[in-house]
Amino acid sequence: MKAVILAAGIGSRLGKKLPKSLIVLPNGKTILENQLNALKDAGIKEIMIVIGFKKELIMEYYPNAMYIYNPVFHMTNTAKSLQLALELIEPDDVIWVNGDVFLEEKVIEKLIERDGNCVAVNKLQCGEEEVKYKTNINGEITEISKEIVEAEGEAVGVNKICKKKDFQLFLKCLRKCKDTDYFEKAIEMSIHEGVIFQAVDISGYKCIEVDFPEDLDIIRRMF
Repeated sequence: MKAVILAAGIGSRLGKKLPKSLIVLPNGKTILENQLNALKDAGIKEIMIVIGFKKELIMEYYPNAMYIYNPVFHMTNTAKSLQLALELIEPDDVIWVNGDVFLEEKVIEKLIERDGNCVAVNKLQCGEEEVKYKTNINGEITEISKEIVEAEGEAVGVNKICKKKDFQLFLKCLRKCKDTDYFEKAIEMSIHEGVIFQAVDISGYKCIEVDFPEDLDIIRRMF
């Protein structure tokens, strides 16, 4: 099992001068450190961080981490950052996480425990900016994007791909994505080609993607 953290973005909506992954939590750790600890505690040893915006700052904070640089981070979105990472990985089980997600270790453990490909989700009501999802009667993801109407909840930005065949097909879909696409577009494309992603409900655990100042307020209350 390997892991990829997508931390190349600017995070302009939050209005911070630092990368969102370096936001300090109430326990004194950054979001990135929290993710690294959660992944390592869950038994994942090989973790790659895709960086772009103010990459030197992130590298100074964590000099011993493994990094992949997205040189066009200012013109691309998460689909291309994830593609960069998967191009360098031998087909394997991979968990990937958006670099602005605060989570507890149990979220990672839930995905590891579930067989096959999966997407961590909750059942909360979503706004326009959240990535939303729908499932079929078997709990399989059928739609995943920001544009979904009457969604079941939010896809929180923590996902897993398994099986060599599915890994390669998913990577092919990432290559087809536009520069501005989120990686969820590749999930939808691969679903249309027969890849199955199960929804894993993590509503009972601490997990929130930080997009706005209000999200930071929610995290503070969690502590």
